Amino acid sequence: MLIKEACVENFTTVPTVIQNGARRIELCDNLAVGGTTPSKGVMAETHKYAAEFHIPVTAMIRPRGGNFVYTDTEVKIMEADIFEAQALGIDAVAFGALTPEKTLDIEVMDQLSAAAGGMQLVMHMAFDELDWAQQQQTIDYLVDRGFERILTHGGPASNPITANTDHLRQLIDYAAGRIAIMPGGGVTRDNYEELASTLKVNQVHGTKIV
Repeated sequence: MLIKEACVENFTTVPTVIQNGARRIELCDNLAVGGTTPSKGVMAETHKYAAEFHIPVTAMIRPRGGNFVYTDTEVKIMEADIFEAQALGIDAVAFGALTPEKTLDIEVMDQLSAAAGGMQLVMHMAFDELDWAQQQQTIDYLVDRGFERILTHGGPASNPITANTDHLRQLIDYAAGRIAIMPGGGVTRDNYEELASTLKVNQVHGTKIV
């Protein structure tokens, strides 16, 4: 079955996207900057509502817009937000941290993964800022740490996702079933079926997926 993951901002549209066929929710705030951590109240209400329909919820864990290089204080904030999401029953958390040199920040990723004990782990589109060699190393790291999936546009955000299918195929081939590669960014109700068929993926992500 193809899983349509709807990326929503706040609780307002959650009932609608579930009614329209979303099979997983990624919950964010501030989509204008690519998504930040939703509030405790929004997470609680979304989980409560989605659970009635057996729809899992992923919470974005990101303290601000901008880059993915975080200070020690920001990491503490992200850790606290993960604990909060876990206490509220949220199924999964999506996060990503990079070094100033555009490599994966292993220390921060380890710390946040440990905070999420028992929750599903997702790497978000910080992944797209890595070069191909770093993406391969990151896939290996994420597999080793038990991550469920990687949300990726497959290339620059300025490209339509249909222009990134060759690289998405490379990622899928390298992952080799060890971790799910989930296309996102420009995936809509009009193109998701063709994209999923072309890439042979069973999950897709978007703000207009349903």
